Amino acid sequence: MSKKKMKKTLPEQVMEKHNIPYEALSLNILDKSEAERDAILETFHVKHDDIYKTLAAEGDKTGPIVAVLPITSHLSLKKLAAASGNKKVSMLPLKVLQKTTGYIHGANNPVGIWQNKHFPIFFEQTAQKAPYILVSGGELGRSDKINPVDVASLVGASFVDLLEND
Repeated sequence: MSKKKMKKTLPEQVMEKHNIPYEALSLNILDKSEAERDAILETFHVKHDDIYKTLAAEGDKTGPIVAVLPITSHLSLKKLAAASGNKKVSMLPLKVLQKTTGYIHGANNPVGIWQNKHFPIFFEQTAQKAPYILVSGGELGRSDKINPVDVASLVGASFVDLLEND
C-alpha cells in the first residue's frame, strides 16, 4: 500500500480545525472476497466489525436524521424514531440522498453532514466503548479512523441503542 499524500476531505478539514485526531485510510474493499477484504483491513490493523455506516433517514417530526452503526448490523427504525423524538422514521430514498446530505451513497460522513446540514446524529451505543471506529471519509474508497466519543462530542451526537434485535 502506498503512503502517498491524500488530499483532505471536508470532514477531515473540520476534524483538524477542531483538534479531533483521525487517520485517513484509502480502503478499496468493495467487490472483494471476505478473505481479500480481511487481508486489506489487517494491513491497517482493523477488523470488519470496526467499520461503521452512516445512514440518513427522515423523521415525521424532525425531518432528516443520521444514524451511525456497525456495517455488520441492521438499523432499527423504531429505535431511531424513539431516540430522535419521531413517531415514524423511514430511510431516505437514494434519489434524494445526495441532495439531502451532500454525499453519494457509500460516502456519507457524520462530520461532513453535521458541518453542512446540522442534522441530528445518533451513534449506536456500542461505539461509545470502542477505542476507534472507521467511517466513510466523505469519498468512496476513503475511510477515517476516528475516536467515536471525540466525534460524537464534536457533532452533538447521542449514543443510543439503534440495533435491530435478531
